[in-house]
Formats: sequence, C-alpha cells, structure tokens
Amino acid sequence: SVQLANKHQRLSSLLLLLPTAARAALSTTSSSPTIINHLLHRPHLTHSYYALRHGQSLANVAKIISSDPQISTVQHGLSEVGQEQATLAGTSFAKQYLNDAASSSKNDNYKGVAIFSSDFTRARETATLFTQQLHNHQEIPIYTNDIVLETRLRERYFGELNGGPDDQYQKVWDVDCTNPNHDEFGVEAANCVLERTTRLVTELDELLSSSSTTTSSSSNGGEEEQKWKVILVAHGDVLQIMQTGFLRHEDAARHRSLEHLETATIRELTLL
Repeated sequence: SVQLANKHQRLSSLLLLLPTAARAALSTTSSSPTIINHLLHRPHLTHSYYALRHGQSLANVAKIISSDPQISTVQHGLSEVGQEQATLAGTSFAKQYLNDAASSSKNDNYKGVAIFSSDFTRARETATLFTQQLHNHQEIPIYTNDIVLETRLRERYFGELNGGPDDQYQKVWDVDCTNPNHDEFGVEAANCVLERTTRLVTELDELLSSSSTTTSSSSNGGEEEQKWKVILVAHGDVLQIMQTGFLRHEDAARHRSLEHLETATIRELTLL
C-alpha cells in the first residue's frame, strides 16, 4: 500500500542519519547468525591435521607484506634458505611417519598423507619440496599422488598495507584482539579467515572420509575407517587463526596469543 511504502521510506531515511557503525550493528542483529568457527560445535574430526607454514620467502627476506593473489601467486617464492627449510621439514616428517608405522599401535589406521596448499608461490614451492621427500619412500602413500592447491589457504589479505614494510602487521593485530571483524586498512577480517579455513577443514574431513573406503581392525576387534594425515601448507596469520578454530574459540581475537609459528615449522592441530 502507499502508506506502507511511505513508512518504509521514512524508516530508510532515518537509518541513513545513523552513524555507519550503528547501521552495521542494526543490520547484524536483524540478520541470521553467521557461523564463524565451523569447528566450534563439531564433536570430532576423523583425520589428523598439521599446519605447515611456508619456508622463508623472498618477501620475508625483503621484509615486505605479500598478500595480493595477483602478485603472490607468481612472485615471492622461496629463498635458498626457505628451500632448505622445506626439504628438511619433508625429510623430518617422512622419518616420523615411518617410525610411527613401525609401531603398530600408532600408524595402523593411517592410509597415507594428504597435502593441501595455498596457491601462493611460497606455499606451493614449500608443499612441492615437502612432498618430494615423502615420494622418496614408497611406504608413504600420497593422496592424489601430488599436492592439492586450495585458495582458502591463501594468505590473509592486508589491503593497503600490501607491498609495504612487514612491521605494519602489528597495526592490524592490535585491532584484531579487540575487534576480529574489523577491516581497517582494507584488510580481510580475522574472523573471515577463521570462517574460510575451518569450513575447509570440515569439508576435507568429509572428502577424505569418502575416499577412505578400506578399514582396518581395531584393538577391540572391530573395524575402523582408515585415516589420512593431512598437511595444510599456508601462511603464519592464516594458520594461527585456523588454530583458534581447533581450540574452539568463538572468534579469532586471540590468534596472536598463540605460540608463533616459524617458517617451515609443522604443528599438529588437535581439536579440543
């Protein structure tokens, strides 16, 4: 009706008079809740997950922020040190896998290793060198026999700070701890990173379960689904934000309170 239309028009005019933050708050409360951490209420994960940060990159050496996909998927690969780090990480993981395999109590139920990587050059090169070390051992099956590129593991986008000095990260992190939804400087909100990475984990858990058709005998005489050891090759901020998901944090505000993940370091991610 005309009266109803006029009423909506007056309401819209009043909303425009409100500060931006107030309009955003009204919009948020009126819409359905958005899932931020897809692992928050998940009872368990079938497979084992590991975070692997890329090795030292040319951007690390230059001390610049490299987060633009148009640039970082073709530039800023690994330095010589980074290549050595990635190779060593693969060698160490292969050794541990084989040691665990020798212990029937530890590795009976593992089908192999699945490697998913950000498509940024530094992560892709890290994943490739890491996987080459595993390929040296026929006893270590690799999912799809290769790495799988996954854009949801890309570096957090740092907006207008991209290409600038890496000491500018702190400006973003200082705001993250009080408002993980912020997009100051045009950055990707920490909660957006948490949402995309934890959604990826839940989808991978289902995908890999569907591929694990074989079973093995459990200690109690039953049958158990074989699991994959899943390596997620990505970036410092992304992996630490994702770890808050495994810790069942409601948001990403505390990601910088976690132990810093050094280059080419592997960290097992356990769902609390």
